[in-house]
Amino acid sequence: MPEKLLKKTACTLSPLGDSAIVITFGNGMEYSVHKKIKLFKDLLEDEPFAGFIECVPAYTNLTVFYDPLVIYKERKQSNDTETISPYEVVRSILEMKLQDLKEDRKLSHRTVSIPVCYGKEYGPDLEYVARYNDLTTDEVIHIHSTGEYLVYMIGFAPGFPFLGGLSEKIATPRRSSPRMTIPVGAVGIAGMQTGVYPISTPGGWQLIGQTPTKMFLPNVNPPSLLQAGDIVKFHPISDQEYKEMILKEEIQ
Repeated sequence: MPEKLLKKTACTLSPLGDSAIVITFGNGMEYSVHKKIKLFKDLLEDEPFAGFIECVPAYTNLTVFYDPLVIYKERKQSNDTETISPYEVVRSILEMKLQDLKEDRKLSHRTVSIPVCYGKEYGPDLEYVARYNDLTTDEVIHIHSTGEYLVYMIGFAPGFPFLGGLSEKIATPRRSSPRMTIPVGAVGIAGMQTGVYPISTPGGWQLIGQTPTKMFLPNVNPPSLLQAGDIVKFHPISDQEYKEMILKEEIQ
């Protein structure tokens, strides 16, 4: 089925398989787009429709997952004989809810502080980032640790936060050759983004530090420390502080 444009909110709705709809609110990593996504996500979670499973935010869109069987049963119980697919039913519901979206509402943001041990074995690319931007390593650390970063989405790996708000002064392209293994907690830069690797995985971001804070918590609900809409602040810690915090995590 073709995507449908909803003019009031300047967004498009399009099917994703037979049990999800993608609502696209914009074309780039912008706060105004994020705000619409977050507001509508909150609205759906506060007022779920029959068959609603979950909704997953990304940079420019929100994917709404639903149970087609529940939709079908709901229509059958209401004696609705009109031939209409579950997708069309859910799309109609979403269109009505989008009309009621109050875009002038102010978003509330949870702030999460994350400790980082910068440089040396914890941040093997820190010197490269400094040279690339004609800065000292201390200047890179200062700029990175004094910024405020918005979590636009969680993806790529369980609990991996894509953070916007990186200063242009330290923006650095991805590595030309990705590493096969990135350590848990590695803090990296890729273009105008920064992020934290929650698990050991291949990756091509420039690594400038490492945090002892666990980002992926498989036994907790939700399992990701960060959620879309959070504000992240990094603060520098010493090598000794890092080791003490790691030891404390292991004891717990």
